[in-house]
Amino acid sequence: MAEFVAGEVVAPADPRVLLEGQWGMEPGLAITVNSGSRISFAFNGTRVKVLFDTDGLTVAPHLWISLDEQEPELHLIDQPVIELTAEPGQHKVEIVVKDVNEFVNRWNRPFECAVVFAGLVLDAETRLRLGARPSGPRFEFYGDSITQGVRALSPDPESAGADGTKSYAYLTARAFGASAYQVGFGRQGVVKAGNGEVPPGPESFGWNFAGSRAERVADPELVVLNLGVNDDELTAAQYGDYLARVRTAYRSSKIVALSPFSGKHAAQIETAVKSADDPNILYVATDGWITADDCTDGLHPSVEGHAKLAGHLIAELEPLIR
Repeated sequence: MAEFVAGEVVAPADPRVLLEGQWGMEPGLAITVNSGSRISFAFNGTRVKVLFDTDGLTVAPHLWISLDEQEPELHLIDQPVIELTAEPGQHKVEIVVKDVNEFVNRWNRPFECAVVFAGLVLDAETRLRLGARPSGPRFEFYGDSITQGVRALSPDPESAGADGTKSYAYLTARAFGASAYQVGFGRQGVVKAGNGEVPPGPESFGWNFAGSRAERVADPELVVLNLGVNDDELTAAQYGDYLARVRTAYRSSKIVALSPFSGKHAAQIETAVKSADDPNILYVATDGWITADDCTDGLHPSVEGHAKLAGHLIAELEPLIR
């Protein structure tokens, strides 16, 4: 293969690069600590280098990379450059975060695991194209390891067993053609802190990670909450405070509070929703959506289990976004 001759350098904030999901923007960098976040772009040519800042990382995040909608390939980001090659012509690239490891620090700098996207370098003969922008609704999902996609592929608790693209949240968003923020943190609850130095749900809400506020141009059409199963104790008042924080941030959004799929604290969550007395805050009971047989370890849904969850959730959400 001929030597790569560098041409245009493209910053992560370039409008020809589409970022979806929970990204913190800094000069020359876009940072996510959440599975399901996406990067997509289109180019005319043959070669592109995708750049990452891997300094200080102790565990490599996992990405899926797909060229021209072909079967995605797994890439572990343990090196700062991934080179993509194709036959001459027009091409589309989609990069999706499969997993950011939950067991090492991904909340406070310096990160031990995070996707730090530093832009693109085009071959001298390659040109970046302006792609289509999302036209569907905007959804936000907040949850724990299940929303993250932990152990979806296997009982392996590390990133090898996890896949955010198999999560019920990712599947539901894709079914609606939605641009989605999929925020899932292993072990997190409403009152319990998550793994990887992540604070409890109400404290992490509204932040990409410590020191990086999650800015929104407009309220999302829909916010789905799925926290509680990791809390040893949870009162209706505590969950109600969480609901109030979300409502204060998003005045016009429909908010859907799911009972944990195991049923834990369902009564307290339902009471909190009723007490909110807000017609746009809805409680959805998930009783019977899956069983232990639909899980890889009795608790975390398998790929098939997530598909079942998505099917039920899609049916519940369809009347809300017509």
